[in-house]
Amino acid sequence: MTPDPLFEQRLAALARLPAAMLRDAYRIGLEKEGLRVTPDGAVAASPHPPALGSALTHPYITTDFSEALLEFVTPAVATPAAALDFLHALHLFVYHHIGAERLWATSMPCVLGGNANIPLANYGPSNAGQMKTIYRRGLGNRYGRVMQIIAGVHFNWSLHEPLWPRFQEALGDTGDARAFRDASYMGMVRNLQRFGWMVPYLFGASPAVCKSFIQGDPGDLESFDANTYFYPYGTSLRMGDIGYQNRQEEGTGMKASYDSLDAYVRSLTWGIETPCPQYEAIGVKVAGRYEQLNDHVLQIENEYYSTVRPKQLTDGLERPTLALRQRGIRYVELRSVDVNAFHPLGVDQEQLHFLATLMLYSLLRSSPRIDARERRAIDTNEVVAAHRGRQPGLELEHQNRPVRLSVWAERVLHEMQDVAALLDGVSSGPHQASVQAQQEKVREPDSTPSARMLADMRAQGESFAVFARRLTETHRQAFRDQPLPEATRQDLEALSEQSLAKQKQIEAEDRLSLDEFLATYFAQGQEPDTDLNL
Repeated sequence: MTPDPLFEQRLAALARLPAAMLRDAYRIGLEKEGLRVTPDGAVAASPHPPALGSALTHPYITTDFSEALLEFVTPAVATPAAALDFLHALHLFVYHHIGAERLWATSMPCVLGGNANIPLANYGPSNAGQMKTIYRRGLGNRYGRVMQIIAGVHFNWSLHEPLWPRFQEALGDTGDARAFRDASYMGMVRNLQRFGWMVPYLFGASPAVCKSFIQGDPGDLESFDANTYFYPYGTSLRMGDIGYQNRQEEGTGMKASYDSLDAYVRSLTWGIETPCPQYEAIGVKVAGRYEQLNDHVLQIENEYYSTVRPKQLTDGLERPTLALRQRGIRYVELRSVDVNAFHPLGVDQEQLHFLATLMLYSLLRSSPRIDARERRAIDTNEVVAAHRGRQPGLELEHQNRPVRLSVWAERVLHEMQDVAALLDGVSSGPHQASVQAQQEKVREPDSTPSARMLADMRAQGESFAVFARRLTETHRQAFRDQPLPEATRQDLEALSEQSLAKQKQIEAEDRLSLDEFLATYFAQGQEPDTDLNL
């Protein structure tokens, strides 16, 4: 990489701030998905357990696409340890309420019976609940349900709010504070796309998949055994061509712009407001039932798949693009992390320290706009790293030239050490140790999670399904052997009861028809606000 004077300037500006502020430099949160399965690994057909509360209103335990796909959400906290402690408590609570069911240990599901065996998430009869289910029915109609139950970990990061004015002042920037923050975060988003291939290489944990998952032509996937497809140097099939990726560019012209926050919001708004012939064929309301929210390029903002998103907290059913337009960027969501099959929580502390360092590094580096050629390179690098990341001598495209993945990674990790040292505030610490651990993975590809998975499968003579079931059972037993602290039990039971009561309240207060509700939702920002009863 070419020298980056702006990176050095920003790093020096941060270094001039008080050490206590730097030790409290960021906030992180996790959204971790986990598929409920039966003892034989089939997708659970049972409804969301009532003891876990309402998936519509519970702040920490909800569902994603399917009734069986749990999503654990932590609040924004100051340290990786605090995030993992909260995630651990949620897992303990869930395991004490799902009986004989298990939480699948890997990102890629298995033992599937096709779309019909994957139940849509049910959020109740309220307008808000029906809208969430209709959106998911639309995803299933557009892309198939199988792709929607791939699990992952979303890593949410923000610079701690008190640092923003001090950081801006240290750089000598006297402009509007929100404009400075939004521009900085959008630059960070662009850099996370540029370096995005590192995440599947370092943390990819889905190099193989059950043959039952592939619904058609396996393409260039190879047979590992009679029941498993894989890529010999694969890292993350979830982030490759067989994972859930948008295809809006093919025939619709949809591609989000990351030039600025305004450009990003406008590009997503275009997708939500523009009809799409291939989705018109599905129909919207067919025989009295909504098959999708609309027949546009995007039903809502979240349908646009991306590895990283700028985010703002929404007020009830406020549209995410409206929240961004009105209040700017609150945090950035990195979505490309596989579930770590070797860890009961699906993610570990070393990984979180590294990701926090990567986020700050991406914020500090200069970040020019992404032109058409670089956009193609970013997309290609992501897929190549997912399919062949550990291949000896593998080359990616960087600054319009081929460069070895290992060389590029070493350069990035070397620069990241300065950021890690700043966060640790001492000569050695967890952020620096996490970067050093990733440097070892670059030098020794066999130490990556994807390589370890394939080596373990070979050593045990296991298919992917058998391997995943074995680790699923190991993790289940670990949680079942641990007592649920009484205070944790009481707190989470109270939250579950409160969430159920809140859902009933929402249902009782609905006064719009579903048609009126949806029309009002999509009209946000175009006319005076209407109460959606949330």
